[in-house]
Amino acid sequence: MLWTQPVDPMGNLALSAFVAALPIFFLFWALAFKRMKGHVAAVFTVAICIAVAILAYGMPVQLALLSTFYGVLIGLFPICWIVVAALFLYNLSVKTGQFEVIKNSLSSLSDDRRMQALLIAFSFGAFIEGAAGFGTPVAITAAMLMGLGFEPIYAAGVCLLANTAPVAFGAIGVPVIVGATVGTVDLMTMSKMVGRTLPFLSVLIPMYLCILMAGWKKGWEVWPAALVCGLSFAIVQFLSSNYLGPQLPDILASLCSIVAMVIFLKIWHPKESWHFAHEKPSIGRTKLMYTGGQVLRAWAPFILLSIFVAAWGVKPIVASLNDIYILKWHVPGLDKLILRNAKPMEAIFTFNLLSAGGTALFLSFLFSIPVTGASIGTAIGVMGDTLNKLKWPVLTIALVLGLAFNLNYSGMAVTLGLAFAATGALFPFFSPFLGWLGVFMTGSDTSSNALFAQLQHVTANKLGIDPIVTVSANSTGGVCGKMISPQSLSVATAATNMVGKEGDIFAFTIKHSIILTAVIGVMTCLQAYVIKAWVPTYLKAAVAAIPAAAKAAATAVPASDGLMYLLGTFVIALLLTIVSVAGGKKIIAQEGADNMHFH
Repeated sequence: MLWTQPVDPMGNLALSAFVAALPIFFLFWALAFKRMKGHVAAVFTVAICIAVAILAYGMPVQLALLSTFYGVLIGLFPICWIVVAALFLYNLSVKTGQFEVIKNSLSSLSDDRRMQALLIAFSFGAFIEGAAGFGTPVAITAAMLMGLGFEPIYAAGVCLLANTAPVAFGAIGVPVIVGATVGTVDLMTMSKMVGRTLPFLSVLIPMYLCILMAGWKKGWEVWPAALVCGLSFAIVQFLSSNYLGPQLPDILASLCSIVAMVIFLKIWHPKESWHFAHEKPSIGRTKLMYTGGQVLRAWAPFILLSIFVAAWGVKPIVASLNDIYILKWHVPGLDKLILRNAKPMEAIFTFNLLSAGGTALFLSFLFSIPVTGASIGTAIGVMGDTLNKLKWPVLTIALVLGLAFNLNYSGMAVTLGLAFAATGALFPFFSPFLGWLGVFMTGSDTSSNALFAQLQHVTANKLGIDPIVTVSANSTGGVCGKMISPQSLSVATAATNMVGKEGDIFAFTIKHSIILTAVIGVMTCLQAYVIKAWVPTYLKAAVAAIPAAAKAAATAVPASDGLMYLLGTFVIALLLTIVSVAGGKKIIAQEGADNMHFH
């Protein structure tokens, strides 16, 4: 039996929005004030959400439970698969002693924690975001900073904050592509508009990170490095998004930022290296204790990660892998049984095991076994230990996705969106907060754009504002919600051994999330009413057909092309494996010992 979503079940939009927000209010309270463990807060929040859906929205019990179950499945795959596989790789590097070489190689460049945060959390994290997205950069970079000696709360918080500017162009531009498609705006124009907003954030974030870590005085001491890091990223992000499209800004900008930082640190370094209070005073740059071959071997697992993740972002490879195996399951009792705007909502669980981002990470883990010199037994042990440590974060992520899907299928998300849209002339300021709310609920800028991009378009037209401004604001504001999303918090706690302390990280990041979203809100107001010349011009009449045409063109890929690209990827990975093993002596990690030796 069909059920139609109500958008104003209480007969008053403000009251309906308040009721719809009850699960979100509770989650904020549970994390920020009660400091509940993530999975405990998630259980209570999901229960409240289901109750609101049934009692206030009149959603049939079966639909309420099945929509939550559908979200849990999506949380487990592909989201948790990505996080688990990423930490397999990092933990293998630690277990085999290779991460000690990475630590020494970074310390020889700079042992200053501020510089390491810029290089790893911002620049390297942006590269992983651009190639994979969906929690991978936080999982990898937070674990790396933790391994370097960062305080856990800062390792997690800094990486979450750094993972803002690149999010909109993450996973080879998927959030922007989805936003343009759902919001029926021109894809290239959407890319330009996002690329004319986020570079300002990209310049700001590195300095913001340094001040957050070290305070105003010590933070400002390294403004030259922060400027080089952020400005090199922002310039390439602007140019690539405005002239090439949404697929490559993160990858090109991050590579430029990494190279710029490495070169700059060769000729400039803070007068005094800064460490956390709990650490021993810095003695300056560390002497490089390993050969070039050993350094390459230690970094090879993360180079392999970059190779596979980048390859899995290439459409022909994805298409070819899906031709080999993909399972689409129409969820019985839910699929097309809910009407939104008289249109049935689909509920199809896609199990694309071969083309999933987590599989690319798992392949890099498999190739890293011989690279790190690990035995099969050691690798299996690492997998078992990782899965054991991730049981609660996995549960949290799955429940949060269940919450997000219940909010969406019950109509609560639409009610909240309409409440934001009712702010009238102030809507451009609140427009980014709508995207921010979407990312908080779903953990994904892509999902937030799928939820609210069309609403952003319709509201802008009613107010006489160019829709490209508000649709892009949904994405640019959404990036600031990533750092407080329960899904992201669970990933960060898993990577920094802080499982159960999601509330601490939430309290650490929430004010920065709101401040940065407000900055985007002010910029959106200026774009809508003052500096209209900054908004790219485009042919509005042809807009609706462009995303669909682009999508059709992207899927029309010969299978042979994808298989050739895939073969090339494996050849490159195999060559890197052989070269790294041959060029670097194996490092033996002694259990319970601080020293390493070679043979």
